[in-house]
Amino acid sequence: MIITRQIDGIEVFSCLPAQPRPLPPLLFVHGAFAGGWMWTETFMPWFAEAGYACHALSLRGHGGSAGREHIDWHSIADYVDDVRRVVESLPEAPVLVGHSMGGFVVQKYLERHQAPGAALVCSVPPQGLVASQFHLLMLKPQLFLELNRIMGGDYTDTETLREALFAGDVDEAMLAAWLGKMQTESHRAIWDMSMFNLPNLFAMHRPPMLILGAEADVLVPAFLVQSTGHTYGLPTHIFRGMGHAVTHEREWQQVAAMLRDWLETLRP
Repeated sequence: MIITRQIDGIEVFSCLPAQPRPLPPLLFVHGAFAGGWMWTETFMPWFAEAGYACHALSLRGHGGSAGREHIDWHSIADYVDDVRRVVESLPEAPVLVGHSMGGFVVQKYLERHQAPGAALVCSVPPQGLVASQFHLLMLKPQLFLELNRIMGGDYTDTETLREALFAGDVDEAMLAAWLGKMQTESHRAIWDMSMFNLPNLFAMHRPPMLILGAEADVLVPAFLVQSTGHTYGLPTHIFRGMGHAVTHEREWQQVAAMLRDWLETLRP
């Protein structure tokens, strides 16, 4: 069962296991245009069933968190502070799981804070967004323009959402539900991820890390996920036939299983 609460204006979803095990809790951090809701239908119940206490936050201005009216003023540093506040509210330090922009936020969090582990899933690389933006502009210029319209507050349609996020067959009801929940993103945060607030690799704590990507991801292409792995001196795994929203591709349990197997290696 998913429980929702507020911590200093930050929406937090929790899903606790029926049979708790001595495992670290998980804190899921969502990507741009989304909210903590993206984890509640698939990953959180699945990992709770496996014995993990699961939590997901909606960064300020997202989902049910405060600050929607000022979203363009929110910075990546603000998002890192949201993660910090939720981490401090938990009885035990969680493993951080960040998707897309959330993976970038996790990297920035590690500049000042420690964690027992960090998983970067289709994450914005430490070198920032510029390479992925140019790649999308060259590969799919119309999609690039559509995403910029969303940034400007215009609504898109399910076909654009499908092209941006998915590679395989998609449940139409799920796609329509996602479209109703997607929202604008902070321009300031996008600029931070592009060039103004990239991770300081020399300052970062380096907990055990898992780096995952998707073969058909047009937003954070597989070659950039591999670049992230190269930066941290770690192997990467690229899921074949999947797009950016690996949490909701039909084969999402493959991603969850790899994350679970890695989590098992963190146990003392």
